[in-house]
Amino acid sequence: MQYAILCYNDEDVVWSMSKDDDAAMMARLGVVQERLIKAGKLGPSLRLLPTTSATTLRKSPVEPLVIDGPFAETKEQLLGFFVIEVANLDEALDIARELGAAKTGSTYEVRPIALYNPDRRSAVDT
Repeated sequence: MQYAILCYNDEDVVWSMSKDDDAAMMARLGVVQERLIKAGKLGPSLRLLPTTSATTLRKSPVEPLVIDGPFAETKEQLLGFFVIEVANLDEALDIARELGAAKTGSTYEVRPIALYNPDRRSAVDT
């Protein structure tokens, strides 16, 4: 079963880290990720840019409203996510614990994934 592990943190804290601290954190994550890749359990991992780079399309009665910034103002922001393939929720939680031990102060939300639309880009003739 596939799960998404969503990583939340205070982006002001994360984006104000020194380059050395960020590199050290990413190296710790890299150790966990390499083990998961070798085990065939880790799919794509994405790091989102700050919410200051976000644009939101909000539904309105007339036409969609485009606004700068994230959908919601919160203390913690979605900073990225991992896609994993594991047998069950317990295994997904174990991986989230490993990722949490490697990353500074993050909260992880683990959610099962239902495939909505497979990636068909490779099937398109270019």
